[in-house]
Amino acid sequence: MVRAYIPTKEEVQAAAGRTVPDVIAPDLRVLFCGINPGLYTAAVGHHFARPGNRFWPTLHAAGFTDRVLHPSEERLLLPLGYGITNVVSRTTATAAELAPEELVAGGAALAGKVRRFAPRVLALLGVGAYRTAFDRPRAALGLQPEGIGETAVWVLPNPSGLNAHYQIGELARLFRELREWAEARG
Repeated sequence: MVRAYIPTKEEVQAAAGRTVPDVIAPDLRVLFCGINPGLYTAAVGHHFARPGNRFWPTLHAAGFTDRVLHPSEERLLLPLGYGITNVVSRTTATAAELAPEELVAGGAALAGKVRRFAPRVLALLGVGAYRTAFDRPRAALGLQPEGIGETAVWVLPNPSGLNAHYQIGELARLFRELREWAEARG
C-alpha cells in the first residue's frame, strides 16, 4: 500500500499557478490529457491526485491497469504504453478559471507535443475543453474525425469528482471502449 502525502490547506493554496511534469515518452499507445492540474494535484506533484478524482479507479476498471494505481505511481504507466499530460499546464482551483484563449493556446502547444511524441491515441478528458481548445464546437465523446498528424484523437468525460454526470461504471465503459479500440490497432 502506498502511503499518501496529504498536503495542508496552506500548501494547496500555495500551489496556484504551478505546473506538474508530464508523464510522457515517444510512441505511447495512449496519451491521456487532462484539462489542467488542480491545486491539490500541484501540491502533491502527481496527476489526478485529489481524493475523489476517479481517473485511477477508472483506468483499472477499464482494464488499462491490473490494479488501482496511486497517483504517486503514475510513472508505472509508461512501461504499459500510457502517459499523462494536460491541455493547459497552469494550475487552478477549477478548470472554469481558464480563459478560452488559454485553452486555444494550450491546444496549439498540445498539438506540437503530440507531433513530437507521436502517441497512437490522444485521449482528451473533457469534451468542453476539447471543443474550445481545438475549435470543434460540435465534438462529441468518442473517436474524433480529425486526428493530429498520425495520432487519433478520442474524447472522454472528465473523471473529476466535480463531474457528477458520469458515475464510475459509465466512465469505465467509455474508457474501456477506447482501450479496446486502441488494442485492436496494435
